Amino acid sequence: MNMSMNIFVPGRICLFGEHSDWAGGYRRVNGELEKGYTIIAATNQGVYATVKPHPSRLRITADSEGTRMGPFEVPMERDALLEAAEQGGFFSYAAGVAYQILTNYRVGGLEIDNHRTDLPVKKGLSSSAAVCVLVARAFNRVYDLKMTTRGEMEAAYMGEITTPSRCGRMDQGCAYGRPIMMVFDGDRIDVTEFSVPRDLHFVIVDLNAAKDTRVILNQLNNCYPFPDDDLQTNVQKYLGPISAGTTREAYQALYEGDAERIGSLMTEAQSAFDRHLQPACPSQLTAPVLHKILDYAPIRSHVLGGKGVGSQGDGTAQFIVRDEASQERVIEILSRDLGLSCLKLTIQATRPVRKAVIPVAGFGTRLFPASKAIKKELFPIIDRDGRAKPVVQAIVEEALSAGIDEICLIVQPEDRATFEAFFTQRPEIENFNKLSKENQAYCEYLMEIGARITFVEQATQEGFGHAVHCARDWVGDEPFLLVLGDHLYASSNDTTCAQQLLDVYRDAGHSVVGLQRTHVSIVHQVGCVTGTWEEPDSVLTVTEFCEKPNAETARQRLRVDGLPDDQFLTVSGMYVLTPQIFDLLADHIERDIRERGEFQLTSCLDRLRREDAFTGYVVQGGRFDIGLPDLYRQAVFDFRNA
Repeated sequence: MNMSMNIFVPGRICLFGEHSDWAGGYRRVNGELEKGYTIIAATNQGVYATVKPHPSRLRITADSEGTRMGPFEVPMERDALLEAAEQGGFFSYAAGVAYQILTNYRVGGLEIDNHRTDLPVKKGLSSSAAVCVLVARAFNRVYDLKMTTRGEMEAAYMGEITTPSRCGRMDQGCAYGRPIMMVFDGDRIDVTEFSVPRDLHFVIVDLNAAKDTRVILNQLNNCYPFPDDDLQTNVQKYLGPISAGTTREAYQALYEGDAERIGSLMTEAQSAFDRHLQPACPSQLTAPVLHKILDYAPIRSHVLGGKGVGSQGDGTAQFIVRDEASQERVIEILSRDLGLSCLKLTIQATRPVRKAVIPVAGFGTRLFPASKAIKKELFPIIDRDGRAKPVVQAIVEEALSAGIDEICLIVQPEDRATFEAFFTQRPEIENFNKLSKENQAYCEYLMEIGARITFVEQATQEGFGHAVHCARDWVGDEPFLLVLGDHLYASSNDTTCAQQLLDVYRDAGHSVVGLQRTHVSIVHQVGCVTGTWEEPDSVLTVTEFCEKPNAETARQRLRVDGLPDDQFLTVSGMYVLTPQIFDLLADHIERDIRERGEFQLTSCLDRLRREDAFTGYVVQGGRFDIGLPDLYRQAVFDFRNA
């Protein structure tokens, strides 16, 4: 807990559904109102900080437009933090969040060096919310409070409203760092994360004009909770069913990567906003500067649509553009012709998983002496079609079934030739000629698989984590599928187990671990997780990894809501990992951090969870372990009949 951590938190921009957070909140009074729907995206700019524990104080130094501020210090005591929060100003945000954290958790102090900020302030990009999320995340990671992203968002919101700020309810959605749709139903908020299939390019424009957000909010809030006239009815109509319908359509267009449709919806949303809301606040929402920029002819051929940002008015405009070149061109034109400052916003597609790593370098001590004669990964099994094949082939085929392009087998140097021969060489000619035409063709199939396999040697056997680290140079800066070499998988539906994990990764955008339900009597043999359900009995935000806990530890720390008292979630042996895992493994190797004499993966997975995020997925299918004689015997029967 003494090590420092680097944290980045972006700002957020409301793409669709401005004002819907507070408007949907009025459903607690008037149930006839429509729920509020909004879509926000993380900016490419944000706040950067290095954080570490402090024994007794909150200490923060900050960068503001290139100027160092602070250090600000306050004792980690509730009264002192509350007083600092209520004073207002930049440092009050940190104090407000620290006050909320200290109220709900047992923590020490925190030292934050916000060494860089490239997020503009007071431009509708939630710079104050980003600071609040930064502080909540810093406490969460430094003290491992096991908060989910939603928990960090809520702590940040409660912290900011402890200050004089009266932020919107959507602002701290920047905690997710990716596109989300938020639905506001009175006091209830639902968050749906999603990804886009291709990069989408936007331009955010500072209009260099003036607006008064307080006036806008005051006059629009006067139309709630019950309308008194047609003007107020129109406001509720736009912020209700019109905005909700447009936002739901935009969600689908974003999910499909349909930039043209997104542009059309932006233009339609702005037009409807003007018709319904301008009369309620004409002094602010007529917005001549905004409309001049939205209609600016020199950029028309490059943009697909545009609208105002946040509360609207003459504050900030946003455009979706055709491509990266158009993004550059729009910024150039607006800067040259009108002297406007612009920011790039690119919503990036989740990187596809093209590579899989399969460690097969273990000795197989629990299968000795059979493993002395033949590698356990080459033990024979019978597949569903009745074909006999080695275990490793079935695992490679599982990965390829998910659309994986390249496979890396981690092997011992002395075993490399054996694996290479199986996948890359035909039998001797006299034996090849004895094969049926079907099996001769099957030899060609095996060689096609072999052309996609790279062999990487693990010269010394120093643990599972060490084996994974051996693939670092081969994987490069890409996410990858990791599958154990002594487990078989059989899906219980039409989607293979590996493909299920890749589908979850596409939506989550961060590392995913496959899970299965396991009886308490055998949790001491496997890695365990706990967390909070995002989708009941299916998708879990992981809040702890624990390697081979005993039953008492599992019952104390690893219970998961909704599971019977004697069941826990354990690792199935299949993961989708971001390349950040290699930095954590390298750190353990360089500092010789071993567990049971070896470099393990599980502790690095838990660090990755703390420093990024981790989703668990209960795989729909069976996992068959071949690591023990009785398990292997059972696997041969069960895999064939799965």
